[in-house]
Amino acid sequence: MAKYRKLGRTSAQRKALLRNQVTALLHNGRIITTEARAKEVRKIAEGLIALAVKERDNFEMVKVTAKVPVKDKDGKRVKEVVDGKKVTKYESVEKEIKKDQPSRLHARRQMLKVLYPVITSTTTDAEGNTVTSNKRKDKKEVNLVAKLFDEYGPKYADRKGGYTRIIKIGQRKGDAAMEVVLELV
Repeated sequence: MAKYRKLGRTSAQRKALLRNQVTALLHNGRIITTEARAKEVRKIAEGLIALAVKERDNFEMVKVTAKVPVKDKDGKRVKEVVDGKKVTKYESVEKEIKKDQPSRLHARRQMLKVLYPVITSTTTDAEGNTVTSNKRKDKKEVNLVAKLFDEYGPKYADRKGGYTRIIKIGQRKGDAAMEVVLELV
């Protein structure tokens, strides 16, 4: 007996499909898909959430000093003349950052093997409405691994599994496949 469903695809297509659906589930909180796909996606997603719960507090805060370019009111770098050359002016800033312990770093890399990068291109206008934009400067990358550690880890800390639920919504019109909603609890 097989350990997983083949979903009528080659291995590369199947892996890409599952990675895509796991990424969408963790980014949006719910997806609509077929029952067979949902059961496979559930296995992967629950494993990632369990990893995030286990490693959520496994870091230390470290103070670091960074050189940051000085910027003017328009957001452009300030230049100064040194020995007849224009050089960018820098200032030292102390920051406190999270430094992962080795096991959390390994968990982070395991998550990155599964999750695709997510880039959102929505912004909000003056009234607070969400507007889709195609401009490059409006696109922002979402860090799903940080979301797993910072949001889902503490949220599911007291649960012993069962982070997702499958709700059947009926048969699809075209091929009568059972459609379900897969969502985070």
